[in-house]
Amino acid sequence: METTPTRRRAPGMSAEQRRTMIVAAALPLVAEHGTTVTTSQIAKAAGIGEATIFRVFTDKEELLDACVVEALRPDHVLDGIAAIPLDQPLADRLAEAAETMQAFLTRMGTVLGALHATGRHTRGRPEGAPAPGLNRDAGIEQTREALADLFEPERDSLRLPPERLAALFQHLMFAGMRRVPGTAESGVDTEALIDVFLHGALTGPGEAR
Repeated sequence: METTPTRRRAPGMSAEQRRTMIVAAALPLVAEHGTTVTTSQIAKAAGIGEATIFRVFTDKEELLDACVVEALRPDHVLDGIAAIPLDQPLADRLAEAAETMQAFLTRMGTVLGALHATGRHTRGRPEGAPAPGLNRDAGIEQTREALADLFEPERDSLRLPPERLAALFQHLMFAGMRRVPGTAESGVDTEALIDVFLHGALTGPGEAR
C-alpha cells in the first residue's frame, strides 16, 4: 500500500524578504494612485492579509518611504548597463544605455509625481531631504562608473578619459530627457544626442571658420 508523501511547507519569508515583496506589489499602485492608495489594495496585490503589512511597516507612511527609496534605487539601471555587450559599436552601446536610463527616470518620475500630486511632500524632514536609506549621490556615481566601462574598448582613440566622457554623457542624457517648456516631449531625440556627442555639431573642418 502506497502512502501519500507528506507535503513539506515552504520556508517562511524573513522580515526583509516580506518588506521587499510588499514594496514590489505596492509600487505600481503608488504610481497610479499616489498617497490615496490603501493598504487593503496593496495587501490584495501582494496576496497577503492587510495585517501582514503592519508586521514589517510601522504605518502606511513608512511603506511609502520604502517605495520612494525603491523607485530611486539605481540597481536596475546598473544591471542594464552592465549587460550591454561591449563588442558592438559605441553608438549602439550608448543607445542601449540611454534607453535603460530613460526607463529608470520614467519609473522614478511616475512614482514621485503621483505622490507629489496627491499631497505628499516631506514627513518630518527638512525640505528636499531624501527619504531614509536613500543616497542619491552614490547612485549617480555608480551609474557614471558603469557608463565609463562602455567607453573602455575605445580608450586609446578617445579625446578624454572614459570617466570624463561618462560624466558628460550622463549630464547630456539627463538634460535631453527633460521636457522642454511649451512642448509635450523632450526637445531632442536620443539618437540625435548620441550622434552629436560622438561626432560633434560640425560636418567637417571647413565649417569651423
